[in-house]
Amino acid sequence: MNGDGREPGADASLPPARWAALCFALGAVALALGILVWNAATPAVEEPAPTAQGDRHAVPGVETSAEADSRSGLYQGRPTGETALLDNPLYTTGRLAPLPCPAPELDVTDQVSMGEFLHTVSDCLDQAWAAQFAKAGIHFDPPSRVFWDEPGTSPCREYPSSAGAFYCRASKSVYIGTADIVEKWNGTTDSVVYASLLAHEYGHHVQGESGLLEYYHERRGLEPDPAEQSGWTRKGELQANCLAGAFLGAIQVTYPLTGGDRDLLLADAAATADREGSTDEERTHGSPANSVLWMEHGMEHQDPGACNTWVADDEVLQ
Repeated sequence: MNGDGREPGADASLPPARWAALCFALGAVALALGILVWNAATPAVEEPAPTAQGDRHAVPGVETSAEADSRSGLYQGRPTGETALLDNPLYTTGRLAPLPCPAPELDVTDQVSMGEFLHTVSDCLDQAWAAQFAKAGIHFDPPSRVFWDEPGTSPCREYPSSAGAFYCRASKSVYIGTADIVEKWNGTTDSVVYASLLAHEYGHHVQGESGLLEYYHERRGLEPDPAEQSGWTRKGELQANCLAGAFLGAIQVTYPLTGGDRDLLLADAAATADREGSTDEERTHGSPANSVLWMEHGMEHQDPGACNTWVADDEVLQ
């Protein structure tokens, strides 16, 4: 899900005192749990209560657009090109509806239990995003699921792989190793970490079904500079962070997510960001500060319109 970034934009950044407190809390959580050892340099996606009408949530670093409120978002088919990226009807659909998604019991030492957990949360993701796409007037097919416990091959790569989890657009599938991810998180028993990972990979499927993933891949491929290519990747990964946060915020009451769970999710977002000292070409998932910012932004607003990284200030995309 792929370091040192600049401070977020003024209208999106946390106040200094709050940010300092959050950083301290995140460090304490990560240290206490001894988790979060994800190899953040590995790309995660590969090629082959409702608001009142007009009350939009700002994208970090961007003014709220009143024009977005007046669009019906009723499109025939899937948006394409720049419209899909910058002005997608999915951005006009408002908050995800709260839905019941109680966390099933999880025994991380049992691959069957992990598979059942991932399928249950995937069912919730299917329901949440199908409803959102219906509001946008865009056809939506849920992704296929490959929760592996033995080696295999996808159109994008063989697995197991260093990623442990990835989305492959060629097969429209989410791939997760039921034992691999437990190993990568040092055996943590906190289910929210695995729910967040799944929601992030599912976020790439949301990008694909909304039409923006293909255009983003096309534009990234046209960039001759590897550092500029990584800039495109960062926007995609930070958007997936935000979309994951939107889903987690929508189920926080019924899952349920405690204050400690929230701190753990933000610690996870920080730890799966780009590593300090990464080169421009290696910075594909954003700085810890910005990775946390977009996850928190999604959880707070629960609205895909708040996740439009493609028009956000450069400061919150480093």
